[in-house]
Amino acid sequence: MSFPTATLDGDALRHNLAAVRRLAASSRVMAVIKANAYGHGIVEAARALASADAFGVARIVEGLTLRAEGVTAPIVLLEGVFSADELQQAAANDFELVVHSLEQVAQLEQSGGHRFDVWLKLNTGMNRLGVTPQQFDTARQRLQRCAAVGRVRLMTHLFGAEEAGGAGTRSQIGHFLSLVSGLNLERSIANSAGLLVWPEARTEWVRPGLMLYGISPLPHRDAGSLGLRPAMTLTTRLIAVQRVLTGEGVGYNALWRAPRDSLIGIAAIGYGDGYARNVRSGAPVLVNGHPAQVAGRVSMDMTAIDVSDVPNAKIGDPVVLWGDGVPAEKVAPYADTIAYELVCGIAQRVTRVWKAEAG
Repeated sequence: MSFPTATLDGDALRHNLAAVRRLAASSRVMAVIKANAYGHGIVEAARALASADAFGVARIVEGLTLRAEGVTAPIVLLEGVFSADELQQAAANDFELVVHSLEQVAQLEQSGGHRFDVWLKLNTGMNRLGVTPQQFDTARQRLQRCAAVGRVRLMTHLFGAEEAGGAGTRSQIGHFLSLVSGLNLERSIANSAGLLVWPEARTEWVRPGLMLYGISPLPHRDAGSLGLRPAMTLTTRLIAVQRVLTGEGVGYNALWRAPRDSLIGIAAIGYGDGYARNVRSGAPVLVNGHPAQVAGRVSMDMTAIDVSDVPNAKIGDPVVLWGDGVPAEKVAPYADTIAYELVCGIAQRVTRVWKAEAG
């Protein structure tokens, strides 16, 4: 049997999309499936989320992959295009474009033939992509006059929406809504955190990402408390069980020392599989359904787990690293990171099985 395994659940994706629609009943949904659907598999995720109103991807190669696999839904290039060749490919595949600079406006003005639906992105404080408030009217008017542009929609991106009542997010939303007031153009503000925390950000379009995969974007709230189901469960098995005496070390540099006579299970997973080397002792796992903790430094292919309190722990016992029963957002702090990086970082050698296939 091959392990580690990432088991992926299309029903969970659909459940989470339904949760989005309940929160934003008057909005259309652009499901964000960039970065290989946050490590879940972009084509399979698109098929599971087929009832979404559009898909958001970061780069043109992601959109091309979807079209090659027969996905016909609207696809939005969230970074737009950066060359005449990319613009030609976008036209041939009927992609929608985010426009975030005057240079991209000019690129469209110099093109011909295809009429693109575009999303003009306004920088309201993220300071990453987007035209400035001072450029906004000029960019909008030029796009609306441009022969290569059909529909124009408007968007911005929130930089701290997970902070309920945060002054920065309140300012961003207010600034955006003020600038676009009276234009009678469709708008998009909310990412996952914005959807959950800021009702005023639920405009004509919402753009959920992380919550679709059953992971909470909010501090101190796990996915289950938000009515979400994890779409990825990362598992492996114990390949050895060792007895360790009080005071003895485990793993490289003996970073963990046994506080009592202990039983240490060795799980067949490591940083070569995407279970990060900087995951610290104490990180939660499940062994045969029982809570346990990482003990010591993660190796390339193996991770030590204190199974002293797991009844009858033995070779072959299943281990859950995150997912069903172990929220990824609870593991991430032990690696000084966020759940996004955990699920995106799964290595190629990890077997991916969609739950329907697992039978």
